[in-house]
Amino acid sequence: MSKITNILKCKCPNCQEGDMYEHKGSIFLLKMPKMKKYCDKCNFKFEIETGFFYGAMYVSYSLACAEMITSLVIFWYFMGLSPLNVFLVVVIATVLLSVFNYRLSRVIWLYIFYKKQID
Repeated sequence: MSKITNILKCKCPNCQEGDMYEHKGSIFLLKMPKMKKYCDKCNFKFEIETGFFYGAMYVSYSLACAEMITSLVIFWYFMGLSPLNVFLVVVIATVLLSVFNYRLSRVIWLYIFYKKQID
């Protein structure tokens, strides 16, 4: 359970203490999250190789699809909104969660391919 907590808190996979991001970003301020190059606590390099985080796009896509399907089910089947209103809700939810997805997908991708560094 602690691994899931560390992923949600965007903690370093090596020491589980350092933060991976300098700031979390905000969709309302049109500011994307800024990822650190190295962990402050253990000096772990987050970008293992050049282009490593391109694969995080697949994770981000999966998160966005899950959020869209969940929104669709909730607002169409349970709340009975019209298809146009459901479409608008899904689009708004996707845009509002885009910064969260960006940040979380990189953390998940790094945790998937993480190997313990030996000092």
